[in-house]
Amino acid sequence: MGSNDGRKVFKGASKYVLDSELAKIVNISMALEMPLLLKGEPGTGKTTLAHAIAESLGMPLIVLNVKSNMKLVEALYQYDTLTRLNDSRFGDTNRDVSNIEDYIRMGKIGQAFTSDERVVLLIDEIDKADTDFQDDMLDVLDQMEFDIIEVDKTVSAKKRPVIIITSNAKKDLSDPFLGRCNFHHIAFPIPELMRVIIDVHFPEIDKELADTAIKTFYRLRDIEGVEKKPATRELINWIRALKADPDFKTDEIEKVPYLGVLYKKSQDYQVAEIQVRGRRVQRVSRLR
Repeated sequence: MGSNDGRKVFKGASKYVLDSELAKIVNISMALEMPLLLKGEPGTGKTTLAHAIAESLGMPLIVLNVKSNMKLVEALYQYDTLTRLNDSRFGDTNRDVSNIEDYIRMGKIGQAFTSDERVVLLIDEIDKADTDFQDDMLDVLDQMEFDIIEVDKTVSAKKRPVIIITSNAKKDLSDPFLGRCNFHHIAFPIPELMRVIIDVHFPEIDKELADTAIKTFYRLRDIEGVEKKPATRELINWIRALKADPDFKTDEIEKVPYLGVLYKKSQDYQVAEIQVRGRRVQRVSRLR
């Protein structure tokens, strides 16, 4: 895990299958101290990568889940005015109500900056935020500091975090934002890579079960009219369900038992159910 100059190098984690290009961009981003922007459809392992980096390098992980109405200050710090008001009214507290700093709570970026050890900071689904949030956030991450206006104080990062930013590509990010990040697109795994992933999660899986499950899974992903295609997480949970059923037989897999493990939205489930049932009807008709 080490390198010639003493820097830690990411080589993958126990449950994360890492291709060489992704490993290179992760390590060069850490070396250059630049945020790494990951794009790709849901379920391609963008969020899981940050967990894998933290596990591999022995760093704490701090996760900022971006919301559509979030203001940057919420990610930096919060001034708890309500608690201060209650303390001033009832006086039953060890805090000094005249000291505003006692009522400042760090947000996720603030926690990453004030940590005594280097952390992995995951900023998840940045495309949910507006352009001002994105650009202002990168200003903070570039400068590695921010101001707390209520107490006229500047918070500077004790140690620069490893920054992973994810986007589901639902809307375009600004050019200034893109220009200040390294970038990698994580494509959905091809069947051969998916087999490697399944083998990592199920080292002793029956070959016929694995091959048939993966083949059926990719057939289901091709169904048209589905809003959220099943992703790797769903395939892993589906195989767990199949293995946990004592009455399940591998030759029944094309009937797609436990369809609800693969499709979580009602409309998607209904579309998939019709497609699966239709295929069964066609097979029966041909046999007749």
